Amino acid sequence: MRILVVEDEESIARGLRFNFEREGYQVDIAGNGTTALELHRTAAPRFDVIILDLMLPEMSGYEVCRELRRSDAETPVLALTARTLSEDKVQAFDCGVDQYMTKPFSLPELLSRVRNLAARRGQQQSHSRASEELIRFGNITVDFGRFELRHGEDVHQLTTREQELLRYFIQHDGTVLSRVRLQTEVWKDSAEISSRSIDNFVMRLRRMIELDPSAPRHLLSVRGTGYRFFRDPADDGSSSESPI
Repeated sequence: MRILVVEDEESIARGLRFNFEREGYQVDIAGNGTTALELHRTAAPRFDVIILDLMLPEMSGYEVCRELRRSDAETPVLALTARTLSEDKVQAFDCGVDQYMTKPFSLPELLSRVRNLAARRGQQQSHSRASEELIRFGNITVDFGRFELRHGEDVHQLTTREQELLRYFIQHDGTVLSRVRLQTEVWKDSAEISSRSIDNFVMRLRRMIELDPSAPRHLLSVRGTGYRFFRDPADDGSSSESPI
């Protein structure tokens, strides 16, 4: 397995490389965003996981992640940062980060998260190779193998987490799903994900799948609980759920 560590503090980067190599991983180090993007572009084979500091010189980790996601919606990105505010976490998830850890960190927890991210990516790749299935509803086509959602003439690239959340909604068509259940089943009880973060992911999905995100018909809110997804909403648009 191949890991890219994007970290400008040499002592931390060396420590991460040492511990990941002890686990049998191949590790590349980038001390800034420009180097990280070039390593990602030329990597063969591609990286399985990217560990990304957010406080980098010249180009922030947020900018690096946004640029990565323009060409790669699949590779898991774990933010490892000293930033602890909830606004920082929300911004990181909005940029496409899959998991978020704060410094100082527990090495066993970091190693566990990396193993889980890599294993999940391997499962997704196996699923993609085994099936060419496309999911269609309304005027929408979702290609899970390509991390791509097409709504009419508009094409959107899905991040790993956006795809997992959308897949979960589709698999539970018509079921009321609480935020707690989504956190447990989609985010695996990550302590870094909040109700606000889940709501932000839902808003992004609505912008992709709804004709009018302010009056959704597929992805509805259930007041005080969570969300309910309909592949084929009632033609009359009536619902007891709130669109908020």
